[in-house]
Amino acid sequence: MGAGTPWIGQNRPVLHDDVAYLSALELRRRFEARELSPVEVLDALIDRIEALEPRVNAVVDRRYAEARAEAEHAAERYLGQHGGPRPLEGLPVATKEEHPMVGRPWTQGSFTEQHVVAPIDHPIIERIQGAGGVIHVRVATPEFSCAGFCHTEMWGITRNPWNTDYSPGGSSGGTGAALAAGYAPLGTGSDIGGSIRIPSSLSGVVGFKPPFGRVPALPPYNLDQYCHDGPMARSVGDLALIENVVAGQHWRDVVSLRDTPVLPTSFDGVQGMRVALCLRLGDWPLAPEVEANTRRVGESLAAAGAIVEEVTLPWTRDRIWSAAQAHFAGIMGAGIAKIASAHGDQLNDYTRAFAASMRSDLSYYEGMELEGRLFEPLGQLFEHHDALVCPTMATDGFVAGHSYVDGPWDVGGEDVGHHILMCMTLPFNLFSRCPVVAVPSGRAANGVPTGVQVVGRTYDDATAFRVAAAVESTGVGYHDPSWRPPL
Repeated sequence: MGAGTPWIGQNRPVLHDDVAYLSALELRRRFEARELSPVEVLDALIDRIEALEPRVNAVVDRRYAEARAEAEHAAERYLGQHGGPRPLEGLPVATKEEHPMVGRPWTQGSFTEQHVVAPIDHPIIERIQGAGGVIHVRVATPEFSCAGFCHTEMWGITRNPWNTDYSPGGSSGGTGAALAAGYAPLGTGSDIGGSIRIPSSLSGVVGFKPPFGRVPALPPYNLDQYCHDGPMARSVGDLALIENVVAGQHWRDVVSLRDTPVLPTSFDGVQGMRVALCLRLGDWPLAPEVEANTRRVGESLAAAGAIVEEVTLPWTRDRIWSAAQAHFAGIMGAGIAKIASAHGDQLNDYTRAFAASMRSDLSYYEGMELEGRLFEPLGQLFEHHDALVCPTMATDGFVAGHSYVDGPWDVGGEDVGHHILMCMTLPFNLFSRCPVVAVPSGRAANGVPTGVQVVGRTYDDATAFRVAAAVESTGVGYHDPSWRPPL
């Protein structure tokens, strides 16, 4: 397409705020109808990013020139050239810097890796680009993605667009902030203890922790059953759109699954479905606003025709934490401890604290035994319920720039002992074959969003998405024009 082609839109004004919060599905519809071009959208988002970044600080790598060439190519495909449009054709995507992209910096927020350039693409990156997605920005994480908040000495503090005194969460915090701020409709994350679901909740967006093996990853963490790469978005339909692209067997990943189910992008209702509502996952304390917003979700699902039963689980935070520590001590904790032993003075305080805290009196084998015992009541619950709904966070937010090395770890007046236990995500990394969709549930008094997790039976992605779509349709989210950060 030449520079003078009218569809590029240089003679037609584009309202940047209007474009910024269009869904990926709606953008694709407008591209197909030639009401907008991928180039117009990209230019609008770049303008927005440059205007807002001084306050948000989510972007760590800009690909504007490459992205514009890709957007022009996408526009030509919508005109029937090059074989026509692909599933994500021309849609802007913000990707987590942890996901390597060949030829780009791959620092993982650490001065110890500041000169590393990625030699390969992560399978997620490969598939997004192969489907026509336009990666215009790569976004921040905590150092080595080892925290539930998002700041580093290298990149500074990433702030929550809903209240910049707070963090957007972590470790996929840059993605959460970028989606919330209107930088892109789609994004990527990874989750080893809640790192997709935490920023989805605190940033008011949606995210999917796929079941283990559903989305391919890279060694060695593809072999860690706690670790999941997956999509983030602003709507459940958009989340399904990108999940369908990134899921499925890949030659680099021995655990990646074949015969991946194709998710719909619109969903049936939940009439007659049995949904378990669990507020505390055993003995987790809750911030009052989190509890109130979670109860509203349960009431909304019941009003939509689901059979909602409030349940309890015989778990304790101490037992969940013991099982997790036995696991982390052998894998992620050991990996970061190795770096800390060689370069400890270059690491962030929370990274050093993570390496030091991942110690266990249990052997790896004893930790697996405990995981098995802890799953049993959840497995029994799924014999009688189609899905479980519970809060994503116990607290109403992490203060921006606070490392929580020495606390406070206060939730509802109770000290929970570690900042990751201020979140309620970790059990579903232990039970890694359960798909989990994180969806907004409301906002706290500080303006920070709250959210719920929709947990499906093992490998039953479709039901988790169906219930999540019902939560979204009966509650808050970007389908509501009032659900916008005050930027």
